[in-house]
Amino acid sequence: MLNRRILRIKTFKTLFSYALTRDGENPVSLKEAERHLEESCEATRDLYIFLLAIVPELCAATRNRLDTLKGKLHPTEEEANPNYKFADNSIAAVIASDPDFRKAFQARKFSWSQYDILVRNICASMFTKDYYRNYLECGTSSPEEDCKVLCKVFEEEFVDNAEIESLMEDMNLWWYDDLAYALACCCDTFRSLAGGGCWTMPPLYRSEILKSKGRDGITSDHDFMIKVFEKAYGGYGRYFDLIADAAKSWERDRLVSTDVCLMVCCLAEVEAFPQTAPVISVNEYVEISRFYSTPKSTAFVNGILNTLACNK
Repeated sequence: MLNRRILRIKTFKTLFSYALTRDGENPVSLKEAERHLEESCEATRDLYIFLLAIVPELCAATRNRLDTLKGKLHPTEEEANPNYKFADNSIAAVIASDPDFRKAFQARKFSWSQYDILVRNICASMFTKDYYRNYLECGTSSPEEDCKVLCKVFEEEFVDNAEIESLMEDMNLWWYDDLAYALACCCDTFRSLAGGGCWTMPPLYRSEILKSKGRDGITSDHDFMIKVFEKAYGGYGRYFDLIADAAKSWERDRLVSTDVCLMVCCLAEVEAFPQTAPVISVNEYVEISRFYSTPKSTAFVNGILNTLACNK
C-alpha cells in the first residue's frame, strides 16, 4: 500500500517532530519516535478503510434523497420517476456485503452514522455536477461505469473539501496529509472490484505486494524506512553541521527546520544505501520539498544536496 515516496515523507515528518524537541528537556527518544513513525504508517491504512466505507453510505443517502423527492405532494416528472442507478452502484454493493471489510471496519470502531450531515452534503453536491448527470444518462450499466463514477466522486467531492479536511484532522492527527494518497488507494480498490476481484486487506507496505528488491537491495520497505530514520536520528547533529557549513551565506539559526530535516533524511539515505545513485535520493527529497517547504526552498535544498551528496 505505502510506497517509498510516502515513507520518505513520513520519515521526514517524524524527524521534524524530533528536531523540535531535540534541544529541550524531554527530547523524543529513538524508540518513541519509531513508534510514532509506525503508527503514522498504520494510520494511512485506517484512513483508507474509513473512506472506502463511505461509498455504501453515499448510495444509501442518494436513495433516501430520491425517495423523499418522489414522495413530495407535487413532484416534477424527474422526481416522480427517479433514476436509482447510483443508489444501486455495484461496487458499493460489493463493499457493503464483504464480511472481511465489515470486520476490518468494525474492528477499528469506525462509523459514518454520526457524520450523516456530511454524507448528505456530498450527495447534494454530486447531484449538481455534470459527471453525475452524465453517469445517470449513460445508456450502459456496468461495474466499469460504476467504478469510474466513484473515482470521480472522490476526485470532485473529497479533494479540497474543508468539511472532509476538518473531520480528518479531528479524528486522527496523522490523517490530514494522507487524504490524497488514501483516496488514490480507494480508487485502485474500485478498479480491482470492477474487474471481478474481491476485497482484501492491502499489505501495509508496497514491497509486500511486489516481493522484489529495490535498487538499494532492500526487499522490505519497512526496513528501508527504519534504516533511514535511525541513521537520520542518530546522525542529526553531524548532518546539520555539514548542511550549515555548505550554506555559507546563511547563519545556522536562520536555516528553516523543514529544509534541514529533509536534507538530513536525504543524506542519511545516501549513506545508508551507497549502492543507490545519490541523485535518485536527492531528486526524491527535492520533490518532497515542493510540498513541505517554503516557495524558495526547493532551489536551496537542491543546491545543498547536490553539493553534499552528489559531488563527493
